[in-house]
Amino acid sequence: MSDENDIRKLYHNLLQAWNENDAKGMSELCTDRANFIGFDGSQHDGKENIEKQMQQIFTEHKVNPYVYKVREVRFLNSDSAILRSVVSMVNPEGTDIIPQVNAVQTLVAAKHDSKWLVEIFQNTPAAFGVS
Repeated sequence: MSDENDIRKLYHNLLQAWNENDAKGMSELCTDRANFIGFDGSQHDGKENIEKQMQQIFTEHKVNPYVYKVREVRFLNSDSAILRSVVSMVNPEGTDIIPQVNAVQTLVAAKHDSKWLVEIFQNTPAAFGVS
């Protein structure tokens, strides 16, 4: 499998863990010093803190599943890359997306011992049509 496919799979697995309310699964895809920046601007630093904060979110809220489209995978060098995507959430009672939560996501991945891991994950509300 190519590095680009590995990065796409890393991102897919991250969102799949979200969709399954799997905080541990999300954190296991991260480096020890990873950073998450949430839709609301909250920041979670470090693998252990990310797991703790994601578990709190899953415990306190019923989260909707993500659907996504990767827009770009850009390599910075042989061991780091950026993935950009657009996402929305699906209403669990149907198949309609929820436009109020459309977002742009950026994932910075780094290769550690031949395995791609999340260094930074940012989820920003979308402003489509604004230049």
